[in-house]
Amino acid sequence: MMGKVSVLVAVYNAGKTIARCLDSLIAQTHNDIEILCVDDCSTDDSFDLLCEYARNDNRIRVFKHTENKGSAMARNKGLAEATGDFVCFLDSDDRLSEDALEKALCVFDDNPRTDCVLFHVRMVDGEVEENYPMSHFDFMTGYEAFEASLTWKIHGCYMTRMPLHKRYPYDETCRAYSDDNTTRIHYFNSKEVRCCDGIYFYYKNEMSVTHKPSVRRFDYMKANESMKRQLTLMGVDDKVMRMYEKVRWLVVVDTYMFYFVNRNRLKREEADFGINEIKRVWETIETDKIDFALKHKFGYMPLRFSWKLFRLQEEIYFTLKKLIGRI
Repeated sequence: MMGKVSVLVAVYNAGKTIARCLDSLIAQTHNDIEILCVDDCSTDDSFDLLCEYARNDNRIRVFKHTENKGSAMARNKGLAEATGDFVCFLDSDDRLSEDALEKALCVFDDNPRTDCVLFHVRMVDGEVEENYPMSHFDFMTGYEAFEASLTWKIHGCYMTRMPLHKRYPYDETCRAYSDDNTTRIHYFNSKEVRCCDGIYFYYKNEMSVTHKPSVRRFDYMKANESMKRQLTLMGVDDKVMRMYEKVRWLVVVDTYMFYFVNRNRLKREEADFGINEIKRVWETIETDKIDFALKHKFGYMPLRFSWKLFRLQEEIYFTLKKLIGRI
């Protein structure tokens, strides 16, 4: 049965890695694919390389943004043009094992109720490779997968049926981090979620937004707010909202740690923006939805009656963690 697979490739200044990405797609054992590459206004030779690949393989289609809009909007451009039965993404610095798409499709063929199939993720850092720390599973309900994704017990590298992805395209709230929302919503709205043995090779990129100190790191909280709005619109039950409010609170504390560690590396206006964002989101947390034990733990107490006292708690907490080598 199988079917056609649309692969979304968002590209920004990927001249040094795009060959690795596209070569892995061209070599797939499943041939019925379309590769939708969207150049997000690169300033290097990425677009020229994409066009060269497209001239040599008619399964590759190339689009170009005239201004940089971020990976979510680039992927959505590809998604709007997609004509496949299934869809997945591949970052422009990553690659797939040559049987990855076929392996995922076999799972879909054998399980008609399955909406999402996760690849096996191998994380590559130079010469070192290791598996993503996820226990292999044969089956999860969509709700179970959603719950597991809240703390990334399961990752977000997967193939999904096209109607589900068209219904829930990538969240464009932020240039980074809001794609996590799309993954979780796909899982939540799936009847079944499964794994396959096809490998997604994830290459660590020290220059990416998620790995280098950047003011964009504070967008994580904004992306969380978008996710909460979407869950509210979906009418999820109180249990889900409580789970997600805990996630939002943990992200606030984690973002304060980022601020504590990197404020002197950021520009003054960026650091000021960051701490003001932390305060703004701190004020929106529904503390009654946070577990009693967590909100009474030092470092995690909301202390909503005093922003100054909350900041003092965080400064002491992360200073102590730094002294004992925990950050």
